[in-house]
Amino acid sequence: QMWEEAIALGKELAEQYENEMFDYEQLSELLRKQAQFYENIVKVIRPKPDYFAVGYYGQGFPTFIRNKVFIYRGKEYERREDFEARLLTQFPNAEKMKTTSPPGDDIKTSSGQYIQCFTVKPKLDLPAKFHRPVSEQIVSFYRVNEVQRFEYSRPVRKGEKNPDNEFANMWIERTIYVTAYKLPGILRWFEVKSVFMVEISPLENAIETMQLTNDKINNMVQQHLNDPNLPINPLSMLLNGIVDPAVMGGFANYEKAFFTEKYMHEHPEDHDKIEKLKDLIAWQIPFLAEGIRIHGEKVTEALRPFHERMEACFRQLKDKVEKQYGVRAILSGLDERRGSRPRSMVRSFTMPSSSRPLSVASVSSLSSDSTPSRPGSDGFVLEPLLPKKMHSRSQDKLDKDDLDKDKKEKKKEKRNSKHQEIFDKEFKATDISLQQAEAVILSETISPLRPQRPKSQVLSMMSSERRFSVSPPSAQLTPPPITPRTKLAFSIQPNLELNGMSSSDIPDIPPPLPLKGSTADYGNLMESQDLISPTTSPPAHQR
Repeated sequence: QMWEEAIALGKELAEQYENEMFDYEQLSELLRKQAQFYENIVKVIRPKPDYFAVGYYGQGFPTFIRNKVFIYRGKEYERREDFEARLLTQFPNAEKMKTTSPPGDDIKTSSGQYIQCFTVKPKLDLPAKFHRPVSEQIVSFYRVNEVQRFEYSRPVRKGEKNPDNEFANMWIERTIYVTAYKLPGILRWFEVKSVFMVEISPLENAIETMQLTNDKINNMVQQHLNDPNLPINPLSMLLNGIVDPAVMGGFANYEKAFFTEKYMHEHPEDHDKIEKLKDLIAWQIPFLAEGIRIHGEKVTEALRPFHERMEACFRQLKDKVEKQYGVRAILSGLDERRGSRPRSMVRSFTMPSSSRPLSVASVSSLSSDSTPSRPGSDGFVLEPLLPKKMHSRSQDKLDKDDLDKDKKEKKKEKRNSKHQEIFDKEFKATDISLQQAEAVILSETISPLRPQRPKSQVLSMMSSERRFSVSPPSAQLTPPPITPRTKLAFSIQPNLELNGMSSSDIPDIPPPLPLKGSTADYGNLMESQDLISPTTSPPAHQR
């Protein structure tokens, strides 16, 4: 379960697979394993083994362990008693020492075997990459792995014994052990290379204890926020031991020992440390409040009376602490961990940039409303943001009306042309038949299935001169007198009229093509030109 070490080795292998061997199949499999390792680090709770200091004293031991101290890494969930029993099976003639203080020369020089064993605490040594606060689930690995310094604390009383408060004169004698290599390594035990001792004053011990308690509450709160399925019993025991004064006494013992006028007068140099201790006491309240809130959400009905008593004790404690040491408030770090939306995401949804083009849906909704949602915004201003194919129906209707007006004016100007006079003079008899075919022309202006011409028109065309044989087919397609009354205005009618005019009547600059209504219009135009071109070629007309 040392996934951090596996990830480091995997990165070396990935470099070989990617840049040396070019084995992408093995690389992909390795990266999938690394992803699983990262997920395990965050989600899987790993057991924390204990470390034991073992001293072999006496001339009866082999020379490589004689009068030396070693640090052992215990197995998972292995207690000190079980470890000692396993150790003594290797040396059945050895005698177990009852004290933890270093032995004298009489024991070291004796011919017997004496084993001293006690639990030591590994000292956290975070790698340099963790330069900012990280999750406790990540840091917990380095609390019991890659450690080289271990400490053992032994209480020592100095001065007169105070029966009312034992914390006032309780000093801590702390021994630091440094091993030859970091544990765990190729072995589960390494020799101690250096040992030194420091003394901790009662006030410094109180500050350490308060700091550790606050960290423990905060870490347990984070664990329950990350995993709501954790059991509630450890949280219940921790909170009740701090809140209920009948269990441990809380920090009231520190107040009696250090927050008195007598202590301040005798130790004026400890003023800063006393202020620090008061600050830690004040900071404990918001941590406890968050823990009790989580406990109330997860507590069962059987433990409801226990929770209510704990809440009552906490209210009294909170009032007292806030009155004496001030109010502290945790930042929104815990709220953000519960899944609140990041501020940047909220801004992106609620404050769209004015320079960003609006979507088609938003533009159409703004242009369709009678009252614009923003000052100065209407359908005509927002229209250029739309593609040409996405015009609204109302805009298409306006375009058609404009086209109809232009067509009517052009038709009126062209009625007096020379070709129209000839057409009216030669084919007056066909007016009635054209009036009857009006419905067919309106429904499909250009169609290969249009009705046949009347026989009277065919006879008159045959009797006419050759130079006038060009006009009737084009005039038949779109007769000018009928076009102004049409309700369905197709975009190719002006071009059809021009095809039937003589070369002298065609203007120098042809009129522009209308807007493309659909792709079928230009296809019809090409078909109509193919139908008309054999009979409307300029050389034939000049001839």
